[in-house]
Amino acid sequence: MRTGILTTGKRLAACALPAFALALAVCLPGGAERGARNAAELPRIVSLNPCIDAVLVEVADPDQILALSHYSRDPAGSSIPAIVAQNYPTSGGTVEEVLALNPDLVLADTFLAPSTRQALADLGIPARFVGIASTPEDSIVQVHEIAGLAGQEARGEELAQRIEAALAEGATPPGTPTVSAVLWQPGQIVPGEATLASELMRRAGFGSQSAARGMGQADYLSLEALLADPPEVLLVAGDARAQRHPALPRLKATRVESFDPALLYCGGPTIIRAMARLGEIRAKGT
Repeated sequence: MRTGILTTGKRLAACALPAFALALAVCLPGGAERGARNAAELPRIVSLNPCIDAVLVEVADPDQILALSHYSRDPAGSSIPAIVAQNYPTSGGTVEEVLALNPDLVLADTFLAPSTRQALADLGIPARFVGIASTPEDSIVQVHEIAGLAGQEARGEELAQRIEAALAEGATPPGTPTVSAVLWQPGQIVPGEATLASELMRRAGFGSQSAARGMGQADYLSLEALLADPPEVLLVAGDARAQRHPALPRLKATRVESFDPALLYCGGPTIIRAMARLGEIRAKGT
């Protein structure tokens, strides 16, 4: 773990950034150095990504989490229950905010702006970047990685086992007929085949009718196209006018079910809740 002490050169580099000049004590003569911590202590972490947030709150001690991403407080972007998210501070993700928090580690997604990556490196703030998991197995690997970085390997293993148990419990037995389904996401788009949401649907016994139509990731599905060729199950995860149309409940051979958008985008503990919901929906048709 780094000591948290900036070298003279790094302090000067920080002072050279105009936005920092008035805000950061490290730039002031005689200002407090960034406090060193005992190497035996668990790292203090700032998360800049909502999917990382969801794993971190499961595996890290609360006092290890200096801030979650600002998405954690946004019902449309968070994969954390609001009652959990409200217990943690948040960050807008600016370098100024991160530096003021004095973390041992920043966890972000691979799409973090190059300028932000470089600024964190210039300021001596270690950062690790986590990609998008397209399979449950990839997500479990990420759980172990995040838990290991937090010094909480045992909790990572416990979470991984819970995810594996949920996958096993929610999987349909071999030979079970597949149910045609459409996952209608916010904005009336559908998921691609190489996405975590589609993979979880397959394991729960749902076949993607949108993929069978030749539709790919984030393709737009109009109400007219849906009504012309409806699936057996329609999972509505959006709130567009078309997704609330009175024609939907009148589809005789289609069961319309709501699906929480918070279950769509992240792996980790979200897989557990997503598989439970898919299992619940599948059970209604048996």
